[in-house]
Amino acid sequence: MNPIDETIESLQIEVKAEDRVEFKRLDQFLAAKLDHFSRTTIKTLFTQELISFDDLSPVQGKLELKKMPQEGAIIEIQIPPPIESSLEPENIPLEKLFEDEHLVVIVKPQGLVTHPAPGHYTGTLVHAILYHCPDLKGVGEVRRPGIVHRLDKGTSGVMVVAKTNQAHEGLVNLFATHDIHRRYECLCLGHLSKLEGKLESTIGRHPQNRKKMAADVRGKKAITHFKRLAVYGDINHVECTLETGRTHQIRVHLSQLLNCPILMDELYGDPRRHLKHLSTELATLLKETPHPFLHAKELGFVHPITKEKLFFSSPAPELFQTVLEKLK
Repeated sequence: MNPIDETIESLQIEVKAEDRVEFKRLDQFLAAKLDHFSRTTIKTLFTQELISFDDLSPVQGKLELKKMPQEGAIIEIQIPPPIESSLEPENIPLEKLFEDEHLVVIVKPQGLVTHPAPGHYTGTLVHAILYHCPDLKGVGEVRRPGIVHRLDKGTSGVMVVAKTNQAHEGLVNLFATHDIHRRYECLCLGHLSKLEGKLESTIGRHPQNRKKMAADVRGKKAITHFKRLAVYGDINHVECTLETGRTHQIRVHLSQLLNCPILMDELYGDPRRHLKHLSTELATLLKETPHPFLHAKELGFVHPITKEKLFFSSPAPELFQTVLEKLK
């Protein structure tokens, strides 16, 4: 193993019996346990000899990415510090709903990461915004200029980005005091006992899986209001309005408090099981879909500089609408 220096974070993960049931490959297991790390990144770390058995692991021998180690094995992962991104502008198409000298409102497509992170150093929303708004550098945090909130990689919808420090500060305050309107729509699988209601819990990092969040653990208060718009067999078309904005809030609340995970959500549900509840036509259509059916359809707030009341909406992506039509 390479020597550990002060800039490298070292993690130890123990393989448990349930892990061997859930995962067939070590790279799949580690990708699920390590937040923001893809299997490609895991392979790179392994090639660089930064993944191995811990010295205290009861299991020794050769470690392979394509095989799961024995129960009780302790895997040590040395994670190098993030690469400093040059944040060079990239010509990535963006749909703009509004823009003035202070801020820009855009529609983020599915599959686009909001800001650079391990495994995603280029091709993010930040790189796209820098192309469309060249003067954005220096606004907010260095690694994510202009960003005041984010949508998950697989979530599409309306986002606001600050173009000046004054606007950035004002927008951050609006989000901190929850003085902002955010409404989502999604397709989720399961039985809803109520047509509408209020979901309330704490949300914090999952104690066993660093990639996930969990309800009712040590964390921050989270409140989601939900309303069922329609039901098609086991599939619900649901509208969610956020009172707070925690990481993965809607995905956690629907899956853990209502036992209705969002359709095709790999992190909080089981897409293979989801497909069994769909018609053959829909199952074939969604078989290779990598994103959950969650869309940020409305965003409203008072402009932090002009004090104008602003409201924006965006229809769900084409695939989302196609699935709805076929369900109907």
